[in-house]
Amino acid sequence: MDTTLTPEMLDASPMKQFARWFDDAVAAGLPEPNAMVLATMGERPHARTVLLKAHDRDGFTFYTNRTSRKGNDLAADPRCCAVFPWYALGRQVTVEGSVRPLTTEESEPYFHSRAHTSQIGAWASRQSRVLESREELDSRVAELSRRWPEGTEVPMPDFWGGYLIVPATVEFWQSRQNRLHDRLRYRRSEAVADSGAGWGIERLSP
Repeated sequence: MDTTLTPEMLDASPMKQFARWFDDAVAAGLPEPNAMVLATMGERPHARTVLLKAHDRDGFTFYTNRTSRKGNDLAADPRCCAVFPWYALGRQVTVEGSVRPLTTEESEPYFHSRAHTSQIGAWASRQSRVLESREELDSRVAELSRRWPEGTEVPMPDFWGGYLIVPATVEFWQSRQNRLHDRLRYRRSEAVADSGAGWGIERLSP
């Protein structure tokens, strides 16, 4: 891709612009277009891939075990960064901001929409903890599957739930020849209206 990306080509709202690029990634058939690399700040920086499950005018939503390393990091410091690496399209979106934990009521609908085995898995995995063996995990899955067999409702664990990333900046990166890439960054001002007012767009050096 070697078409100049200009502010005039972008929507006034970074979330609406993200929706456009996300739809492009889905239409292109990219594997896991909703995969994002989430970076958190613990005793040292940590990064891992998680799946985006919703995006709207308020931000970006994902779900996880709150006692995991990322959950502990975010409880101590809500600041985070997420990167959507759509390499095949020559595009990347980087979000910087902070998280708001979703309530039980906000998290339960998604939990119960998951496959039964995934709901069991949320209970079985002590995410980020050391396992003695794979058999230890498989044994917990088998035990929980007997407790809640297929067709019964699996309650959502109280240690599991969603997070909303509320963006402070959203950068749209587009590949150009000779590594002279286009980088346009939305920066949040004091108030953000539905129209997208409250966001400024600045061009960054590649």
